[in-house]
Amino acid sequence: MPNLENLKKQAKLILRWHRERHYPVAAQIRAYLPRFQNMPDAEILAAKFKLSDAQEMIARQHGFDSWRALKTGLSKTPPKVRSPQSKSVPANATIVGAEPQLLVTDIKTSCEFFCEKLGFSLVFSYGKPPYYAQVGRDAARLNLRCVERPVIESTVRDREELLSASMTVATADEIKLLFLEFQAAGVAFHQTLKKQAWGAKNFVVKDPDGNLLLFAGPAN
Repeated sequence: MPNLENLKKQAKLILRWHRERHYPVAAQIRAYLPRFQNMPDAEILAAKFKLSDAQEMIARQHGFDSWRALKTGLSKTPPKVRSPQSKSVPANATIVGAEPQLLVTDIKTSCEFFCEKLGFSLVFSYGKPPYYAQVGRDAARLNLRCVERPVIESTVRDREELLSASMTVATADEIKLLFLEFQAAGVAFHQTLKKQAWGAKNFVVKDPDGNLLLFAGPAN
């Protein structure tokens, strides 16, 4: 049975995360509070959010419609914790995406590279100064984590072709178009567009920190 004091602490933590514009909490708020359901992360974090909102969110996570109902229900057998997406429990978990994390030495420089050279958009940037960010293009998402110095020695990375991320397009025409787009933007290539023996065409871009990014599509 949940402990009321612990739940109060959780609500205060959620409130603090919202005030500090901690982006991951925006998805939780959207999932459990209907009035935030159609709002993007940035709007949720900019919206008025009180302790009572955080308490309502905690209550809904535990299957109650309000904080008052949760407190009343704690003296009884608590209902089953419900999922924000579905009333039924799935038989198997479904992984809906993967987000590679790139280690970079300057978040601002890295974001500018992805947005200005590779056509990505900034999803969010966190910290003052920023030390974590996410960029996205179409269905692809890349997380950028700031580190003080390169973690992998550049000559080893290049020699062994250690990829930091792999992204794909659906057709042979698209992979050629993407390569020409990046070429026109003056992007540095570790490998230019090449047809591989296994039936793919790909190329490898090198970002300002030496991360190798593979872009691939079918050869025909």
